[in-house]
Amino acid sequence: MLKDRFLICIALLLTITQTSLCAGEILQHPNMTPDFKKWLTAFKKEAVSDGIPSRLLNIAFTNVVPNPKIIQLDHKQPESRLSLNQYLSRTVSKSRILGGIILFEKHRDFFMEINRRYGVAPQYLIALWGIESNFGHSTGRFYVIQSLTTLAFDSKRKGFFRKELIAALHIVASGHVKLNHMTGSWAGAMGQFQFMPSTFLKFAVDYDRDKRIDIWNNYRDAIASAANYMSASGWKKGIPWGIEVTLPDNIDMSLLGLNHKKLLSEWQMLGVHGSEKGLNKYPNDKVSIIKIEGTQKHYFAVYDNYRVLLKWNRSHLFAISVGTLADRINSGLIRNKGIDKL
Repeated sequence: MLKDRFLICIALLLTITQTSLCAGEILQHPNMTPDFKKWLTAFKKEAVSDGIPSRLLNIAFTNVVPNPKIIQLDHKQPESRLSLNQYLSRTVSKSRILGGIILFEKHRDFFMEINRRYGVAPQYLIALWGIESNFGHSTGRFYVIQSLTTLAFDSKRKGFFRKELIAALHIVASGHVKLNHMTGSWAGAMGQFQFMPSTFLKFAVDYDRDKRIDIWNNYRDAIASAANYMSASGWKKGIPWGIEVTLPDNIDMSLLGLNHKKLLSEWQMLGVHGSEKGLNKYPNDKVSIIKIEGTQKHYFAVYDNYRVLLKWNRSHLFAISVGTLADRINSGLIRNKGIDKL
């Protein structure tokens, strides 16, 4: 008799819980404001019309309210901008170079298969992997649904994050990741290469064909997805990213910038200097020259692949650090008879 009563109580509890979820009610959180409750109700209607199951929505938003820490991070302006040398000292460390070399040697066959399939040399993928997540060790601990909800409700780019939130819910609905495993940065970037949800939907790859794309724990899926993104964004096999150069004092500064291209030989005729090996290796390719401001000015002759790195992250410091780390990793591999023509 006691056992029967216990089972009845459990059944009633499950029924009440399921009814609450299916009814589309917003579970009350102590910090839920009327404005956010109104916003969430409207968002759920939009998400349902976009094909997101209502039951998933109610589970996903259980106890979700705007996170003050995320709002603070979004509104916070950097106190000072890092110089290029300071940025590189953080992103292109000896330990990261060594770690990248070790990982290539460990997964050599896989990286070479990716290179053949997508045309992206291993050192660039390894550099992105290292800078974005320390080779998968630091992918972010924020609940992505809450991060995107917070920014869709309170940020300067509400529309952008609203679309990313819809995309994140589609990823969960498709069975690629469980809600409680969907973690990332405070801005909603996810996995070992920090994909935004919309980037995941467009470019993520199920490399091992297990019918689930896991960019959080499966390095093969993550790296193949990054290579697919770069290839689809216009990456050109066998072309470098750029090289640091020096300019003559009398050069026409209006020629600088990504909107202007010249053959390397033409730049040399104007007095541009750099590593002779680097400048002479691709004489028939057009490059742009960019200037990096700071306490010390830096100039780089950059190829089209540099523009692909900027599509990944619209920061010149980021793109230069990826290229620099890739070069350092490749140099180490050449010395170790790893890869020599990538």
